[in-house]
Amino acid sequence: MEKKFTKYEIARMIGSRALQISMGAPFLVKLSEKDLEGIGYNPIEIAKMEFDKDLLPITVRRPMPKRAEVKTAG
Repeated sequence: MEKKFTKYEIARMIGSRALQISMGAPFLVKLSEKDLEGIGYNPIEIAKMEFDKDLLPITVRRPMPKRAEVKTAG
């Protein structure tokens, strides 16, 4: 099954990861000093790169709807 995320889930994952990076978490992608200067050390851009390479250590939980129990006669 292919992973498909809604735009809201993507925004939440990238935002959460960018916050982690801005607080000093190590990068999960290899970036040279030149690459970092090119993106202006922007944590959001780094998080987007990690997302594009499927490296984000974040999972999405989707609660399943509760099923109604069917009562049988008898």
